Amino acid sequence: MNLSILTGQLVNIGAQIRRALPAQPCLLCGAPSRNGAWCVPCDAALPYLTAPHCPVCALPTPNGATCGRCLKQAPQFKHTVAVFAYAFPLDKLVQALKFNEQLLLARQLADKLAQRVEVRPDCIVAMPLHPARLRERGFNQSLELARHLADKLNIPLLSHACQRVRDTPPQSSLPWQERVKNMRKAFTCSEDLPGKHVAVVDDVMTSGASVNALAHALRQAGARKVSAWVVARTLPHAK
Repeated sequence: MNLSILTGQLVNIGAQIRRALPAQPCLLCGAPSRNGAWCVPCDAALPYLTAPHCPVCALPTPNGATCGRCLKQAPQFKHTVAVFAYAFPLDKLVQALKFNEQLLLARQLADKLAQRVEVRPDCIVAMPLHPARLRERGFNQSLELARHLADKLNIPLLSHACQRVRDTPPQSSLPWQERVKNMRKAFTCSEDLPGKHVAVVDDVMTSGASVNALAHALRQAGARKVSAWVVARTLPHAK
């Protein structure tokens, strides 16, 4: 059978199944949704990253060139995959996952992220929480995202390879210039990763200090290359 015909049949079957399922309220507008956690019109209103951006840190640049900051002081990670700008109404979905335990969002956000992945790494790690923060929250939203990505892309997830060994103040509570210092020696990696390409999964990248610190620990463990996979990137105007 022609592959395109088979693909079309599977798409049609999927659409029929979605129509048969009961609609659920969209988390953003409350309208009935058969598109998952949010409806089709709200999906169209999400702030997808479509403008040219730095391939290293995902900040906007003319023609998608590497930004001056990454050229001047290259981070420990080499590439960033980001789906959205961290702006309304996407920020409400991230906050619902992170603080309101809306774990159903993890799969749908991970699916969006998987669609942007072009280069497959050897393995995936999630941005770890310090044990005290994990006890307080009850789950790690980055690990939930990473689990779905690992399943969808069939890439090994190293769920216990990295640890957060310093219980630092939340990055969002600090000025940008303090965030690098806050993350210094915050992570360790207990697994040998010689020559591996590792993708770090997180919900939001703001200054990049957390990913950079974790990437440093991964590089010390032998990783050849570290990529950052994030649902959303905070853009300069949103500081």
